[in-house]
Amino acid sequence: MTQYRTSWVVAIVGALWLCVILVGFVPWHPVPGGTQSLPEPSRYFSEGDIDRGEEFAREARVWQLSSLAVSLVFVALLGFTRLGAALMDRLRGPWWTRVPLAVITIAVVGRVVTLPFAIAMRRHRLDFELARGSWGGFAVDVVVSELVEMAVASFGLLVVVGAARRWRRAWPAVAGGVLALSVGVGSLLYPVVVEPLFNSFSSLPEGPLRTEVLQLADRMDVNVDDVLVADASRRTTTINAYVSGFGPTRRVVVYDNLVDDLGEPETLSVVAHELAHAKNPDVLIGTSSGAAGLLLATGLLGLVLRRRPQGNGLADARAVPRVLALVAVASALVSPVEAAISQRIEARADVEALQVSSPAAFIALQQELARRSAADLTPPAWSQFWFSTHPTTLARIANAERQAAE
Repeated sequence: MTQYRTSWVVAIVGALWLCVILVGFVPWHPVPGGTQSLPEPSRYFSEGDIDRGEEFAREARVWQLSSLAVSLVFVALLGFTRLGAALMDRLRGPWWTRVPLAVITIAVVGRVVTLPFAIAMRRHRLDFELARGSWGGFAVDVVVSELVEMAVASFGLLVVVGAARRWRRAWPAVAGGVLALSVGVGSLLYPVVVEPLFNSFSSLPEGPLRTEVLQLADRMDVNVDDVLVADASRRTTTINAYVSGFGPTRRVVVYDNLVDDLGEPETLSVVAHELAHAKNPDVLIGTSSGAAGLLLATGLLGLVLRRRPQGNGLADARAVPRVLALVAVASALVSPVEAAISQRIEARADVEALQVSSPAAFIALQQELARRSAADLTPPAWSQFWFSTHPTTLARIANAERQAAE
């Protein structure tokens, strides 16, 4: 089988796998009875809360969209012009050193050109009292985040280029299989390898709240060995919780300011939402769709950058800037699909949390979350469609109102 045909097979397998996940496992209609009518914001929020959220969001979108646009233009210039090839020609050494050197160089320069937007965004968050900590701590977080992204990108490109050099015809299948498997391994290791780089974790202390959490987990038929508390309050005033990992590394994590600042009913409402994620295969859906997406992307790369008489395709390390540019553009284009999947998974978790916790506490929680994060209660449709990973605050409150009425 030629490389061209192998690429088609890999792309089709990845696309079919992704379709199975999207059709069979994503809850496209998570709310019983369909979409609810949204309440007026003034029923639950003061005029000051509403204006503050809109004011914060207007400027935040400017910095975030500007950063995205500049980063896309930067990688496009390197990937789709001769600048990328010129950069690779200046890097010396064997291919397996030039690949990570190219990733590091592009990542560092890319971070430098977008750093003013990140600094402006942090200043904006500080002005609205949404961020905490020193600028030194902020710098450390940026550096650590970049190092993690560099390591992941370098690994992926080493796999692709190495496979293309070793298996001229079968490399899309080899590289796609390795990358898909690495997503599962990464999801397994992320909670114990990467998360501790940004936060410290401790078990929820013994007491009434811990007892209630464990009893709630029993009622929801979720096996929980421990509930962890993250020291997130040193960075942010926003309250949050999440579930990550699966199997032996699955964990439910709550922010320390959530436990310290909210009442027990509101905290249990958050925990119920996260336990719903653990009860359903939500992490597995994300991991599987990521693996399928990488398989599809590898096949498409083989079709777009296949060998030609004038070049060696992905077997040449000079293709690295173009691959990074294609990945960046594709990530921006598929963002609405990822947002749609995430919003429905989050809505299902809300529905199940409301079945085992107080709707009144859930509504109070949404009010507190919105106030602490200066949430835009009526975001533009395009923003919700393209970037938002959760239903709007008012949509979540409407869901709770329906549950309370029943």
